[in-house]
Amino acid sequence: MSRANRVLTSIETEDGARCVDIFVRADGTFGFEEYRRDVEDGRGWFLVGHYSRDIHASQDAALATALLKVAWLADVVGAG
Repeated sequence: MSRANRVLTSIETEDGARCVDIFVRADGTFGFEEYRRDVEDGRGWFLVGHYSRDIHASQDAALATALLKVAWLADVVGAG
């Protein structure tokens, strides 16, 4: 059985510089993580949030906590 997290949704800023992934773990718990990238860099996404150890009972609970902890996320979700 895979131990990797499976990303359920990825919410990205319009400019593509930040994203939050909501994921499910192999044990059925949920979490989220925040990343950033510099378009001119080309190396990809870099971890900035350090939230992935938080455990949530549902995808909705993970998103609710992400909305509280990630400053820009509410603006993006509200615009979508």
